[in-house]
Amino acid sequence: MNRLLTLSATELAKLIREREVTSVEVVEAHIERIRSANPTLNAVVAERFQDARAEAVAADAQVRAGADALGPFHGVPCTIKESFSMRGMPHTAGLVSRKGVIGTTDAPTVARLKAAGAIPLGVTNVSELCFWIESNNRVYGRTNNPYNPRRTAGGSSGGEGAIVGAGGSPFGLASDVGGSIRMPAFFNGVFGHKPSGGMVPVSGQFPVPEAQGAPFLATGPIARHAVDLYPLLKTIAGPDAGDLSCEEFDLKDPSTVNLRGLEVVDVTDNGVFPISAELRAAQRRCADYLEAQGARVRRVKVDGLKRSIDIWSSMITETTGTTFRSLLENGQPIDLPSEFVTWARRRSPHTLPSLAVVCLERLSRYDSNRNQRVVSLGNALREELTDLIGPNGVMLFPSYANAAPLHAAPLLIPIYIAYPAIFNVMQFPVTQVPLGLNASGLPLGVQVASIRGNDHLSIAVAIELERSMGGWVPPWTVQRAPEQGSARKAFERSYSSGSRLWQAARNKRNAFFAD
Repeated sequence: MNRLLTLSATELAKLIREREVTSVEVVEAHIERIRSANPTLNAVVAERFQDARAEAVAADAQVRAGADALGPFHGVPCTIKESFSMRGMPHTAGLVSRKGVIGTTDAPTVARLKAAGAIPLGVTNVSELCFWIESNNRVYGRTNNPYNPRRTAGGSSGGEGAIVGAGGSPFGLASDVGGSIRMPAFFNGVFGHKPSGGMVPVSGQFPVPEAQGAPFLATGPIARHAVDLYPLLKTIAGPDAGDLSCEEFDLKDPSTVNLRGLEVVDVTDNGVFPISAELRAAQRRCADYLEAQGARVRRVKVDGLKRSIDIWSSMITETTGTTFRSLLENGQPIDLPSEFVTWARRRSPHTLPSLAVVCLERLSRYDSNRNQRVVSLGNALREELTDLIGPNGVMLFPSYANAAPLHAAPLLIPIYIAYPAIFNVMQFPVTQVPLGLNASGLPLGVQVASIRGNDHLSIAVAIELERSMGGWVPPWTVQRAPEQGSARKAFERSYSSGSRLWQAARNKRNAFFAD
C-alpha cells in the first residue's frame, strides 16, 4: 500500500513544501484509495476528483514558484461531511426531500480549510438529518466499517470516520451533537476531536440549531494521526460574523503540556450501562501508562452521570425551537402511523430511527417542567465535573459500551449514546483516542475529556497515547478473524446480550429513581 496513505496531514504538507513529493502525487494516491475502498464502504457519496487534481497542479506550481506563506495544509487532500455546505457539492443531510440541493457557498469552516491549502476530494455520508448512530439514509444508502463491512461505521459522521479509517483521506471535517465525531472515530479506529462549545463556527451546516443550543453542536476534525488535531483546530476555530454563538478562545499548544503532575480522573462507566471487559482493560492501560509518566490518577464514580441520557435529551430539547419533525417533513407533512406502515413496506423516504425520534420528541416536549428540572441537574453536573477535573486535568471515559456493533444492533440499545453525548451539553472538549484492535480485529478506544477551553490538554494526552500505544492501525495490515457463525446468529447473539444489558440497566435506573 502506498506510504502516502499512512502519513499525517502535517507530514504530507511538509513533504510537499520541501518538494520531496508533489501535491498531485498525494492527491492521486488518495483518489485511488477511495476508488478501491469506496465500493465496499459507501463512505464518499459525491466526489470532485477532477477539480482536486487541478487544485493539486496549482498547489505544486505555487511551491515551484517559491510562494510565501503557504498554508499549513498546502496541497493536502481531505474530505468533508455532506451536511456542510461546499460550493458545487450536494448538501442534503441525507433527506430525500432535499435531494438535488447543491451548496452555493462554502461553510466558514470549509472556507478556512481551503484557505489553509487543503484540497477537498468529496463529501461523505451521514445519517438522515445527522441524528442517528448509523450513517444510513434513503439518498445514499448505508456506510460500512473498513475493518468489517458487517459492522457499523457510526453516525452521524460515519462517512468521514470510514474513509479516514480506510486510509482514503488524511483528515475530514465533521460535526457532533451527541457523539457524531467521536463514535465514528472510535468505530473506525482513528482520532476525533469535539472542541469546546462555542470554539468553532457551526454555521453553514444543515441542520443547525438555534443560537441558544449552538454550543452543544461542535464542528471538529477526524484524523488518522493525533498530531493533526491541534493545527486543524487552530485553522477552523474562532468567531465568524455570521455565527453569533462562536467565541474567541485562548487556544494553547498541546506541546506545552507536561504529563508529570497532570490530574487524570479515571471514570470506568456511568453507573447504568455496563462496559465490555476489553474496553475496560484498554482504558485501564491508558490510566496506568499516564500514572507511570508522573500523572496523578484518581479512579472515581460520578453519580450524576447516571442521568446522562435524560440530561442530554432535556438540555437539547429546552434549547431547540425547531422540531426534528418539522425538519424531517421539510414542508411535506408526515402521518406517523401510515408512515410506519410505508416504512415496513420499504417505500418510505425516511429511516426507522428518524421516525422513532419523532415519536420520542413528542414525549420529551410533553412535560416542560420535568425538562427544566433535569436541565438543573445537568448544570449541577457540569459544575461537579469542572471541579473534579480541574484546570490541569483530563477525564478518561468509555467511548461506547462495546466495539463497533453489527449493523442495526444500535436500535436495540440506542441509549448507549449516553457515553459520548453527555459531554456535548457539558460543552467540554473531548478527544477520541484509538487503542489498537480486539481479538476480532475491531478498534478499541477511549474518550479523553477536559474542561471548557482546555482542548490542548485532551489533545496532548491523545498525542502521547498514540506514541505509546500505536494509534491508528491501517485496515489493510489486519488479517481479520472470521466471526463465529452466520450474520443472523451473530445478530441474535448481539440481541440476546443487548436484552440482558438493557434489563440490567432498567433495574439500575428504576432503583435510582426509587431512591
